[in-house]
Amino acid sequence: MGAADVVPGVSGGTIAFITGIYQELIDSIKSVNLHTLTLLFTGKLKAFWSSVNGNFLLAVIIGIGISILSLAKGLEYLLDHHPILIWSFFFGLIIASAIYVGKDIARWNAAAFVSLGTGIVIAYFITVITPAEAHSSYIFVFLSGSIAICAMILPGISGSFILVLLGMYKFILGAVSNFNLPVIAVFMTGAAIGIVLFSNLLSWLLKRYYDLTIALLAGFMIGSLNKVWPWKEVLETFTDRHGVTKPLLEQNVLPTNYEALTGNSPQLIGALSLAIAGFALIFVVEGISKRLQK
Repeated sequence: MGAADVVPGVSGGTIAFITGIYQELIDSIKSVNLHTLTLLFTGKLKAFWSSVNGNFLLAVIIGIGISILSLAKGLEYLLDHHPILIWSFFFGLIIASAIYVGKDIARWNAAAFVSLGTGIVIAYFITVITPAEAHSSYIFVFLSGSIAICAMILPGISGSFILVLLGMYKFILGAVSNFNLPVIAVFMTGAAIGIVLFSNLLSWLLKRYYDLTIALLAGFMIGSLNKVWPWKEVLETFTDRHGVTKPLLEQNVLPTNYEALTGNSPQLIGALSLAIAGFALIFVVEGISKRLQK
């Protein structure tokens, strides 16, 4: 899940979904409430640990933490030096994740298609209007954490992709790789509050409107493909606080047009290969999970 959540393409919730721990994850997060916190603060540690399924949550948190810390630096380098190749890989991951999540819908009726279409339109609109500039105030870092963590537990939406939409992906990735403790602490505080509150809402939606909710998430993923298209023309730039010029507004172009605009090789064969690899990875993980469950 940690590896997935670093990548702005596949959700940690999707990994939990295909490995069979999703329901236990939601139920465990939901169990962190006023009652269990009272047990904690009154010294009843054993009862608290049992009530929140502590062993399970600890294993998940440690796994996510190790994976994020180990991958953050490498991904930051790849995004800076090989953007076309890495975004192609993400593109394949998103397509496969959308297909996988869509397979779980029991009835594709009119309401499900409307929900799917709504998700596509909303996500596409967000990718069009959202600038790529980071807002480094602690309030926005807190809100980014609380929103992105909600996406982490959704089978279909990537928390990292939400950070991309908010313009915070590289900023948070840099904070993790550079061990910027104040930013990390504020982000994690927002994440902790957001995930507890949102898990209750998500559980309610999935229990009462499962197919419609999953269809909406699949649509959100399809609409998000506009944001991770590898070849882009930079329309406007900005200079960050370190004096580095970065893209602010971009539009998608075809590989041949990208080469004409930039003079750089479109790396088409490598990009297609990595997109296929990203697509295949989701179904490889699914196959491994099914064999382990047997």
